[in-house]
Amino acid sequence: MLQLNHKKLNVWKEGINLVKLIYKTTESFPRNEIFGLSNQLRRASVSVASNIAEGASRRTKAERIRFYEISRSSVVEIDTQLEIANELKLINEDQLKELDNKISHIFSMLSNLIKNCI
Repeated sequence: MLQLNHKKLNVWKEGINLVKLIYKTTESFPRNEIFGLSNQLRRASVSVASNIAEGASRRTKAERIRFYEISRSSVVEIDTQLEIANELKLINEDQLKELDNKISHIFSMLSNLIKNCI
């Protein structure tokens, strides 16, 4: 695998951890959700880490910010999907709390990265 700078970013590492947590959580979803909410959560979580990586590879500050903002928007998408999963009783309160803490932390890290864009 390539040894690129985005892999040194703590927010990217947290994004990868989020993907693993989302995959673990959605494994327990009913089979009929495999192409529904489960798929949406998984795709959005992958988008968080992927857009951080893509943003870090861009040359201009404006381009980097654009991809970091897309990543942050994916975090917001996950937040909404978790609310839906909670309402549908697909996740329990402990899972929701753990995921909420994770996405809140990533959202904050992305906001700081955007503010202090490198």
